[in-house]
Parts: sequence; structure tokens; C-alpha cells
Amino acid sequence: MSSFATHTLKTFSIGGIHPPENKWSAGQKIVTLPIPKQVSIPVIQHIGAPSKVLVNKGDVVKVGQLLAESSGFVSANVHASVSGKVSKIESAFDSSGYKRISVIIDVQGDEWLENIDLTDNLISNITLESAEIVKKINEMGIVGLGGATFPTHVKLSIPENKKAEYLIINAVECEPYLTSDHQLMMEKSDQIIVGTRILMKALKVNKAIIGIENNKPDAIELFSQKLSGPSDIEVVALKVQYPQGGEKQLIKSVLNREVPSGKLPIDVGCVVQNVGTAFAVYEAIQKNKPLIERVVCVSGHDLKNPSNFMVRMGTPVETLIEATGGVPEGTNLIINGGPMMGKSISRLDVPVTKGTSGILMFKQTVSNHNQYQACIRCAKCVSVCPMGLEPYYLMSLAQKNRFDEMEAAYPTDCIECGSCSYTCPSHRPLLDFIRLGKSEVNQIIRQRNQR
Repeated sequence: MSSFATHTLKTFSIGGIHPPENKWSAGQKIVTLPIPKQVSIPVIQHIGAPSKVLVNKGDVVKVGQLLAESSGFVSANVHASVSGKVSKIESAFDSSGYKRISVIIDVQGDEWLENIDLTDNLISNITLESAEIVKKINEMGIVGLGGATFPTHVKLSIPENKKAEYLIINAVECEPYLTSDHQLMMEKSDQIIVGTRILMKALKVNKAIIGIENNKPDAIELFSQKLSGPSDIEVVALKVQYPQGGEKQLIKSVLNREVPSGKLPIDVGCVVQNVGTAFAVYEAIQKNKPLIERVVCVSGHDLKNPSNFMVRMGTPVETLIEATGGVPEGTNLIINGGPMMGKSISRLDVPVTKGTSGILMFKQTVSNHNQYQACIRCAKCVSVCPMGLEPYYLMSLAQKNRFDEMEAAYPTDCIECGSCSYTCPSHRPLLDFIRLGKSEVNQIIRQRNQR
């Protein structure tokens, strides 16, 4: 039990749910997974434009070497996670089920670029200036590791007419099952704190807040101890309430500021970064290490050894599952990410990428979708929507292809948390139809803006 009284905990004010947490891999130390014999590294592992391949078949590469460079402002560099020979550059399946241009490397040894610091020594002194930090984060291919994979340098490039007042570190990890961020906090707290201060310097802000849900009392206590006394970084304990980790919900929880419809966190003076991103920033700036590996939680029903692994990008998902004892009998659904916002994968030879926070396995009895029924107008979906939307109405409009009308009901505000579908007693696929409608409305908006 947490030492923080419930009445002192902060949370957002609209909607939310509390699904079973099932954090079965909590407390499992991060295990470095052996390097596979071959990796497949997609050149798009981020939101934005695909990166442009720089290597050729037959090239020999080292760990950390640039494989593909960003092709625009909203894009990200991609680096070699292993050393060896480029055997192919081809379209290969990724976890989304689509084929992406990928660099296939046959592993030979484990030779790193000479300028990467592989020691465990903590480097606290930040020598680079703001613009230099942003430039290096861009060069190192850092993206948001909470799942969205938005290029970090873009978030740190504040428009001239805006001003950042607060950096908020998202250490919530509100999705059930996932424990990768939690365990990273327990093992790399000092590095995360330095990474937070690097981000503060990049943004030129004097105050940072680390928001942690109260189901991680050990992490709250650890960071509170390390940041005790007068500090430029505050630790805030949050009520366990999904989707507490949504940017707008987190800002409301810790600062009581509301991001208006159609606006961004910077419009209320905030920049939100994931705790894993803060660690990656530390390694990039202080150790010259590109984003070539990350912590991945592997968990699920009847799994022998739920685990947290440090995994090189491009490692096949099946390698992680084998390390936990293999796919449990009766499994019929495997998800990349969390159960609420993650996506199912149909094959196990797809690679771990920058956005892979977890691999979850579910039994047929848990994952089977019931045949959905007519809406009974109970309004449960409305009561749990953290954005104050009317999911039943949005689904109805999407079903009828009434996308012009749907735009007026703010589908673009939907954060796709899945709370509506989770709570619906008629098992209606609300989020599936809202996603469809949201995509169509975004296309309408783009076409209108191009006229």
C-alpha cells in the first residue's frame, strides 16, 4: 500500500476508468536480451516522414552508425543497433502488418562506434547549450517512447510566439500489464533526473514535474528522496485512473490547466515527455548513444516468466517471447503495446521498434470479442470519455458515413484511449468506428486547408 493518502492524490476531472492492473512483471529486473543473429530495422519508426536510407547492400556497419537520415522536420534518424553486414534493403513486415522499407543486418560481433561511452559512470554536468541539445537529440534519433514516437526535437523546438513554462515528465504508465517505465525508474533514476534537467535546459524552463501513479509507491518514494529539499524538479503522486498518461489529462492533473480543443500542450505553457524519453536523452547527450535499444515489457496470461527486457531495435518479437517461456497454450491474441491502445500483431517475426513498449499475450477466453448489440442509451461511454465527447453519437455518424456532420462533434479531440469500448455493456466497437471517422474528418480538413 502507498504511503500517500488517497485524498492527496491528483487526477483529471472528466471521465476515466480503472481496469484491472495485472502488473505481473512489476519488480522484475531489466534483463539485457542477447543480440539476435539478424535484425530488421524499419526506416520509419516514428510519426512523420520516412527516413532516407544511406547504406547499401554489402556495407559493414557498427553499432550506432547512421543507417537512414530524417527527410524532413517531422522525421527521425535511424541507427544501427548491431554490428555486421547489410544483407538486404527491402520491404519487410513491421508490427502494424504493413511492409516498410527496412535494413536487414546479419550480425557479426558487437562493435560500437568509438565515440559512444559504454561505461556506467553517471555524468551529471550538462555542458551543451539549449540549441546544441536540441540539435544532438535530433541527430541521435530520439523519439517519444511512450508509444506515440513523435520526434523529440520537434517538441523541443518552441515556436517564437509560444513560451514553455513547465516540463512534465510522464512517468504514469497507466496501461494495464506494462511495467517497462516503472522498472526503468527503479534502476536508472539518477540518469532520468539528469535527462530531465537536460530537457529543462533545452526548453529554457526552471520547473519540471514528474507525475507518477500511486500504484508505483516505490518509484514515488525513490524520486522523492533523490529530489528532497529545495529542487527544480517536483514529484507529484497521482491517483490510479486510466488514461492518466494522456498529455491533456496529465497537464490537468498536475497543473489544473486545460488544453483547449484543437490546441497543443505548449498553448498552455507545457511540454510533456515520457520518462523513457528522458533516459534516452541522457544517453544521447551525456554518452553519445543514439536510440538503438529500449526496455520492453513481455507479459500475459499463463506466461511462465513475465519480464522486462533491454532489447536492440530490430530484434524479432518471437525472440522476446521465447525468452519468457514461449507462447502459452490457448493464446489467441498478441498485442504490441498496452491492451487499451496497443495493436494486435499477426506474426512473430516482426521487429521491435522505438515504439514497442510491450508485447502482451491473451487467452481466447479473455480476448474474444462478443457480438455487439444495439446501443441501449446508457451513456456509460459518455461518462468515461476523458475528452467529454459522445462516443455513441460519433460511432453512429461514422457508421452512416456522415463525416461532415461528424466534424462538428470534435472526433479529432479523441485520444483513442478505448475507455468507451471497454465500458460499453453492448460490446459496441466504438473506438474502431471513431478511428475511422477521425481519419475521414482529418482528410476533409486537409483538403479544405489546401484550397
